[in-house]
Amino acid sequence: MSGVMKRMGMIFRAKANKALDRAEDPRETLDYSYQKQLELLQKVRRGVADVATSRKRLELQLNQLQGQSAKLEDQGRKALALGREDLAREALSRRAALQQQVSDLEVQHQTLQGEEEKLTLAAQRLQAKVDAFRTKKETIKATYTAAQAQTRIAESFSGISEEMSDVGLAIQRAEDKTAQLQARAGAIDELLASGALDDQSGLAKDDIQAELDRLSGGTDVELELQRMKAELAGGTSAQQQAIEGGGAAAPRDATQQPQSHPRFEK
Repeated sequence: MSGVMKRMGMIFRAKANKALDRAEDPRETLDYSYQKQLELLQKVRRGVADVATSRKRLELQLNQLQGQSAKLEDQGRKALALGREDLAREALSRRAALQQQVSDLEVQHQTLQGEEEKLTLAAQRLQAKVDAFRTKKETIKATYTAAQAQTRIAESFSGISEEMSDVGLAIQRAEDKTAQLQARAGAIDELLASGALDDQSGLAKDDIQAELDRLSGGTDVELELQRMKAELAGGTSAQQQAIEGGGAAAPRDATQQPQSHPRFEK
C-alpha cells in the first residue's frame, strides 16, 4: 500500500510539473525576478535614507550640545572675573556633563556614519547587479521571442502546428468532398448516356439518335485512319479523294452513276 501511494504521489508530481512547465513563460519569470530585485533595491535605499536621517539628527544634537558647552565655558569665565568662583565651578560642572553627552553622541555618530557607508556601497553594488540583470533579461526575452517566432514559422511551413493542421484537415475534407461530387456527377452522366436513368429535363437524346451518333463517330474514325494510311503509303491525291469519299472505289462503267454513300453527321 505504501508503494502504491508513493507511485501515485510521483505520478501526480510529474503531471503537475509538466503542467507548470507548459504554463510557465520564461519572459514573465524574468520580469517577476527583476521586479523583486527592484523592490529589494528600494528597501536598501530606504535603509540608507533612514541611517542618514539618524546621523543628521545626531549631528544637530551635537551642534546644540557643543553650543551649550561653549556657553557654559563663557559663563564660567565671566563668573571668575566677577569673583564668583562658586558660579564658575557650577558652570564648569555642567559643561563637563555636556561633554560626556557629546562624547557618547560622537561615538553613535561614527557608528551610524559607518553603517551609512556600508549601506551606500551595498546599494551601489545592488544597483549595478540589477542593471546587469535587466540587460541580460531583455537579451534573453528577445532571444526567446525570436526563437518562438522562428519555431512557429517552421511549424507552419512543415504543417505540424495546431493552426496549420486544422487548415490542412479542412483543405483535405474540401478536396475529398469535391472528388466525391465529381465522381457522382460522372456516374450520373454515364447512367443517363446508357439510358439507365431518365433525364427529366427533356434534353437527353433518344436511343436511336444515340446509336446513330455512335456509328457516325466510328465511321469518321475509320475514314480518317484510311486517309492517314494512304498518306503514309505515298498514295496519289485521287486515292486520297477516294478514301475521303468512302474508301477505295471499285471499277465501274463510265455510264454507271456514282452511288451516294450515306454519311452520318454528328
